[in-house]
Amino acid sequence: MAQEKTLIICKPDCMEKGHVGDVISRFESAGFEIIGCKLARLQASQLREHYAHVADKPFYPDIEAFMSRRPVVILALRGEGIVDKVRELLGPTDSRKAAKGTIRGDFGTDMMVNVVHASDSVDNGLKEIARFFRPEEVHA
Repeated sequence: MAQEKTLIICKPDCMEKGHVGDVISRFESAGFEIIGCKLARLQASQLREHYAHVADKPFYPDIEAFMSRRPVVILALRGEGIVDKVRELLGPTDSRKAAKGTIRGDFGTDMMVNVVHASDSVDNGLKEIARFFRPEEVHA
């Protein structure tokens, strides 16, 4: 299986509840390599681009307010089949439906307050990494 890259955002709830170390530890234990890591406050323009697929929905302002309320940890990870494996580690987007033992099942609350964003495809992983990291911030 080929080496893939994915973007992870430790959301504000993850930061506030002190789960960043637990989340990163699970990714490292799964054998994924951290190739980029930073703390950043997400800007409205970044969030509109990142959530363009729902930016016209009535709930979008809630997403923007939630995601910009404090700095977040952003990671670029690399590993074999990483996109699918990370999504398996996370559990479903709706934390209420996530099994215990998954990141969202252990730490999440609901559909939006769900600890971590992860890329949903290899192509989106590359696009999202380019959106949040300058090339020199990511280990090739």
